[in-house]
Amino acid sequence: MRILFVTATRIGDAVLSTGLLGHLLRAHPGARVTVACGPAAAGVFARLPGLERLIVVEKKPLSLHWLKLWWQVAFMRWDLVVDLRASAIAFLVPARRRAVGKGGRRPGHRLTHIGETLGLSPPPLPVAWTAPEDEARAASLLPGGPWLLLGPTANWAQKVWPADRFVAVARALTAPGGALAGARIAVLGGPGAMERDMAAPVLAAFPGAVDLVGKLTLPEVAAAMRRGALFIGNDSGLMHLAGAAGAPVIGLFAQSDAREYGPSGPRAIAVSADGEPFTSPMTAVPVERVIAAAETLLGAKVVA
Repeated sequence: MRILFVTATRIGDAVLSTGLLGHLLRAHPGARVTVACGPAAAGVFARLPGLERLIVVEKKPLSLHWLKLWWQVAFMRWDLVVDLRASAIAFLVPARRRAVGKGGRRPGHRLTHIGETLGLSPPPLPVAWTAPEDEARAASLLPGGPWLLLGPTANWAQKVWPADRFVAVARALTAPGGALAGARIAVLGGPGAMERDMAAPVLAAFPGAVDLVGKLTLPEVAAAMRRGALFIGNDSGLMHLAGAAGAPVIGLFAQSDAREYGPSGPRAIAVSADGEPFTSPMTAVPVERVIAAAETLLGAKVVA
């Protein structure tokens, strides 16, 4: 079976779509998959089982990127085309079956909307695909444990919890008597100067922390997440990847809506500011509530 899967530009949305793709791989063992996604999200699918081709769709003026994508896929007969971008691609290529997501913003979690594309309720949870070399690199960088993983960055400054709040939570959790007493700290973030600047105050507060900001591929990040006793981060692609990897994850929300983009996974909690989303600053997310969420997730102290 040959599947064309057209998915997101942003990392977070791409990660949320992995549950749907994982469902298709389970339903059709041996399927050959072509994934079309944005440049930032390409690493999400780099280790996908059955990946035949990964097409990176770079946005062009006048929507010419869609024409380029059509040219790359139009001369193949597809058994199934899944288009989560709600473009016309699915109807312009030969296919036995088509499933097209709905565009625009709607109430409810994005994961639910993705599942509706194939009539799946509840929707399948996201997954993270890694290779042995990714797991080996993560093990070399984060040996032993327990590890408290912090994600103090985001693609938009208004979604970033103040660095001193991350520091306060990390100190409380790793101090004697804390829920992660004795745990070591690693700081993660994406590439680029902006993310480096966001993470700098947290790294400065913990000179012994492992600095992984901008240093890992996305499969390596997923492998690192699996080694964490807990991940705490802003609403970001890293937060979603932590949930997909199965890590205990706390996502922080004020300038985005946890009802739409809260972390998804077997052990995931969203901590939001009081009031309606977008109306409060990130400073309105209290340290005490994040510590309480961590204690709830961990259930009991994890001592090194």
